[in-house]
Amino acid sequence: MMGAGKTAVGKALAARLGAPFLDSDAEIEAAAAMSIAEIFERDGEPFFRARETEVIDRLLESQRGVLSTGGGAFLCERNRALISKKGVSVWLNADLRLLWNRVKHKDTRPLLKTANPYQTLKALYDARVPIYAKADVTVRARPEYSIDAMTDQVLAALAQRADVLGAPQ
Repeated sequence: MMGAGKTAVGKALAARLGAPFLDSDAEIEAAAAMSIAEIFERDGEPFFRARETEVIDRLLESQRGVLSTGGGAFLCERNRALISKKGVSVWLNADLRLLWNRVKHKDTRPLLKTANPYQTLKALYDARVPIYAKADVTVRARPEYSIDAMTDQVLAALAQRADVLGAPQ
């Protein structure tokens, strides 16, 4: 979900692993020379989602690293399959209250540009949680966690997967 910490934790995780940090949204913005919000406005969400899948596939195929995707990317069955086949998906499971506290003062979230952004976020959250629960690894986010503490939690969860970081501890 937006506000879960995908970019911040992803960058910290990549640094700790000595791996590149990849961001599918940043790749899309660079290729289009416009922001995600502008792409949504000009071309619509279906167009954006198609480009998103292409970029995720290309990044997973061409590089090994930590990939942060937009919050809607994992909703697509094809994206989930690509991620699990070529890597491992991690859900930063933050509750609605934490997410709202992190996004309520930002105007960079195109899906929240509605008359009632909290209700929109709640509807997105309610619809997405069952799909996010399909992630290969789930790590619970807590308000008291710093980026480093959350990164520790992700590393501990990944350490249990021999196919990711080696033998379980």
